[in-house]
Amino acid sequence: MANTKQQAEEKIQAMPEQKKEEILDSFGRFQDYLADKIKKGEKVGLSEEQIAKGAERVAEYLKNHEEPKNTEEKLLQEMWKVADDEEKHQIAHVLVKLAKKEGN
Repeated sequence: MANTKQQAEEKIQAMPEQKKEEILDSFGRFQDYLADKIKKGEKVGLSEEQIAKGAERVAEYLKNHEEPKNTEEKLLQEMWKVADDEEKHQIAHVLVKLAKKEGN
């Protein structure tokens, strides 16, 4: 698991800063980005549980390395900071559902 977490963090860190800024510029763009990654994950056979675990890794990275760009991201970051592991897992599932709904 730690290896997967490290790989996810390395992939995000390798992303050009301009691309990160574009994704995080608005909550709508962030949701679109998540929706796109969810669709790609589903195409390769990932389950919702696997996708949610990926969302957890992204959220953890964002909490530790990125400043929120809007009020929605700030709220998510604050919720993430105070949540225990089970609550984080549930938040990740909700984010996946939200991104899938908004991505349709």
